[in-house]
Amino acid sequence: MPTLSIIVPCYFNEENIPVTVQELLANEANFPPEVSFEYVFVNDGSGDNTLRELLRAQTLHPYRIRVVDLVANVGSYNAIIAGMAHASGECLSVITADLQDPPELMVQMYEYWKQGFKLVIGNRQQREETGFSQLLAAGFHWLMKRLALHNIPEGGFDFVFFDRQVSEEVVKLQERNSNVFYLMVWMGFTYVNIPYVRRKRTIGKSRWTLSKKIKLLVDSLLAFSFVPIRAISVVGLVLGLTALLYGFYVIALKILHPDEPAGWTTLMVVLLFVSAFQMVALGVIGEYVWRGLDAARNRPLYMVKSFYAPKMANYL
Repeated sequence: MPTLSIIVPCYFNEENIPVTVQELLANEANFPPEVSFEYVFVNDGSGDNTLRELLRAQTLHPYRIRVVDLVANVGSYNAIIAGMAHASGECLSVITADLQDPPELMVQMYEYWKQGFKLVIGNRQQREETGFSQLLAAGFHWLMKRLALHNIPEGGFDFVFFDRQVSEEVVKLQERNSNVFYLMVWMGFTYVNIPYVRRKRTIGKSRWTLSKKIKLLVDSLLAFSFVPIRAISVVGLVLGLTALLYGFYVIALKILHPDEPAGWTTLMVVLLFVSAFQMVALGVIGEYVWRGLDAARNRPLYMVKSFYAPKMANYL
């Protein structure tokens, strides 16, 4: 009897929890009878009553629900890794607490897992974002596919089903400032991509702010691509060649027209352009250096405040 561990990162999801738990439990009826379930809810430092609702749900379903309460908010990806570390199933899935991703899709994912696929990806085809947020998301995935991971599916994905081997490798890596889903693809396991339409959120509001999206873009791009640092070298080489040619032009102009006034405007434009490039280059290099320092410190990705295990002897 395989056990499916469903990992649910929670952050300010107090209103979602009762509905989410009931829908996940109802979805069990769609699976073959040989599958058993455990639910690993990770409270990612929520400032509301999310933990209270999780403990209430565990009281109602004491044999299936695990609750991991983190000391502070560490971000959804680190919270997912915490969930992986506390899960015991032979196969695992990650789903959001607001249930915008359909739980019934996990049945199809499970069938692919039984066929031997270590990773199954739910690839969303539509987004509820509009305007700049939609443009940012499209640009993010375009950059990641062209510059970092060429084998990722088009569009975004954060609904995955994977084997315990994948989970153990991710937890072992303890990757910082990264994207746990792209990390699974980076490992090289053959995966199946299942397109689906994401549901509109009906309870609460998203805490996925613009600043978090930009941080994810920077973290993901720098974690899986050397293109930004390589681009600095290329642009620097082009600017150096341009400066050399301009230097020859200035010398020739001085020889042929010694009485011509100095090109103050041109000089300032070149100076400002080169200075701006140097600042951008230092910023990109600094991002890489800081990530190296952060990894060298070897600080934990998360700290568990309390772990509420289900009331079952073989789970302890």
